Amino acid sequence: MKTPALIAIMGTTASGKSDLAEEVASTIGARLISADAFQIYRGFDIGTNKPPDRSRYALIDIKDPNEWFSVGEWIELVRVELEQASINQQDVLIVGGTGLYIRALFEGWSDLQPPPSLELRHELDERIKKEGLPAVFRLLNKLDHAVAQRIDQYNPARVRRAMEKVLTKTDLMVAHHLPFRKHKFALDLPVDELNNRIEARTNALIESGWPEETGRLISTGVSKDDPAMRAIGYRTCLDLYEGNLSLTHARTLIANATRRYAKRQRTWLRSEPELVRIDALGNGKGPYRTVIEALA
Repeated sequence: MKTPALIAIMGTTASGKSDLAEEVASTIGARLISADAFQIYRGFDIGTNKPPDRSRYALIDIKDPNEWFSVGEWIELVRVELEQASINQQDVLIVGGTGLYIRALFEGWSDLQPPPSLELRHELDERIKKEGLPAVFRLLNKLDHAVAQRIDQYNPARVRRAMEKVLTKTDLMVAHHLPFRKHKFALDLPVDELNNRIEARTNALIESGWPEETGRLISTGVSKDDPAMRAIGYRTCLDLYEGNLSLTHARTLIANATRRYAKRQRTWLRSEPELVRIDALGNGKGPYRTVIEALA
């Protein structure tokens, strides 16, 4: 019996990862898992470009907007999916733009921290309120000077998260020894073509109701400071919805932020080990055929 495959489809935003992944998954019967740091949040649908059929994917819509989420927690959830896939002798296809998640999984990183307990988070929040952020930062500096020097001491969320990591004693062992053949592919697009796609997608998402979605989220109690609101474009869409920005200005801000993100993704992918790069425009064999032949 053939060993099942663990496949990653990577690439910049707007490169066509999801379409390719779904086509390949349909052909080989693979389990689809999202590696997107913001598609995990319920209600954040349009701006994160969630797939039309979310039922095909694991790890979409698993968190409330005010909850933090870490690579360690993602790894733990994926490990459960992999164990079941291994039992079923099923291929697994991971797709998404959060390269850190995929690298940590494929390289079996073992120095990640588990998600902090809600009790610890509440305790730290109360401590910051009562004692003040400078006092908590001084404690962090005393507990782990190296960690303290790497963060913004004036950012409450950063200080709290650093304290959570320092106070969480047990490392999360994520290295797994499940029998999977590992493959990583990345779609390459010329920068000009990518920029055109980013602009077109930005316009399409806004026209699909992105500002209205953001307004509804705020009306249901989501705060603009919640972790989910860090997703590109949501705070801009809130300003647009509230009449603080023109449509033209909002489109420009979101497209520019997305292009900067894509540039960071390209830099990350250049350092990704054992990655097979594919021309996303279909020159040569074409993306689908390249992946299928590699898995044969």
